Amino acid sequence: MSELTCFPPIDDNDPSLMRPIHEDGMFNNPWRTWKKPNMWSIPKFMFETDNSKVPKEKVLDETLPLLKPNFNFDGTGISLTWIGHATTLVHIDGLTLLTDPIFSDRASPSQYFGPTRYRKAAVSVKELPQIDAVVISHNHYDHLDLGSVLALKDRFGSKLQWFVPLGLSQWMRDEGVENVVEMDWWQTSCIITKPDIKFVFTPAQHWTRRGVNDERKTLWGGWSVIGPKHKFYFAGDTGYCPAFEQIGKKYGPFDIAAIPIGAYEPRWFMQPQHVDPEEAVKIHQDVKSKLSIGIHWGTFALAHEYYLEPPMKLKTALKDNNLDNNEFITISHGETKSIS
Repeated sequence: MSELTCFPPIDDNDPSLMRPIHEDGMFNNPWRTWKKPNMWSIPKFMFETDNSKVPKEKVLDETLPLLKPNFNFDGTGISLTWIGHATTLVHIDGLTLLTDPIFSDRASPSQYFGPTRYRKAAVSVKELPQIDAVVISHNHYDHLDLGSVLALKDRFGSKLQWFVPLGLSQWMRDEGVENVVEMDWWQTSCIITKPDIKFVFTPAQHWTRRGVNDERKTLWGGWSVIGPKHKFYFAGDTGYCPAFEQIGKKYGPFDIAAIPIGAYEPRWFMQPQHVDPEEAVKIHQDVKSKLSIGIHWGTFALAHEYYLEPPMKLKTALKDNNLDNNEFITISHGETKSIS
């Protein structure tokens, strides 16, 4: 094992903060906005009309262009590059991190079946700059991809720090990954070499499962990364819930936030677990983000909305809330947005 590179998590003992429910070895959401899908939900969802209508690659090259990222950071400020889906590369106050890395072709336990990406990752793991840390929001296959984890392990080894939810560190270690710190909601940690940047695991409304008998055995959430000059918020995968107001009050305003805007139809099935663009705007306001960037769309067809609908609905939601279009934007795969 490598030597310690990260401080142990520190609890926030504020009794007003919302905590996950943990009973009979399973985690659960504490809000009334959560509704667990029943055994008939998935078959019903699969037989409903899929309106995603993803075109062939020639059309996608025009509607969802794939750009070559520029990773020439100057060591100051904060920037976000969208790699695809919920994978972003963030440079904040001299530290570089990845969110929910998936570089594989399929979001599945196998690369022979399951959801396949219709837009490739903007870069490969080999093309990445030096990464200091990776944050994982939860264990679903489109957010925790084994092939990508192993590729990052092979590329960066013990120099890479991993932050994961409660219950997930054993899975990581079983795959040979070192420097793993697992955290509960509202716990804080940091890398010893960069102690002025805090990683806070914050609540989200979701669930977890990778196999037959492990439903909700590990926790889920988002990440607030607090630097000496800038703040970054990653919402992970979530339905809308009261937690975001607490996050905004405690750690906002954020300079940049990565908020999901896709995989939301039909609402009867997706609403408890995936926000739509209107609810994403509420999160943007709740966490007091100065600039939000829409993620979790334009990569995998995981739900039934038209593949270009999320950014269109986002613009409508901003207008309905009298917000400037430049407050909450979408960017191309491989594109970078920076704040000096």
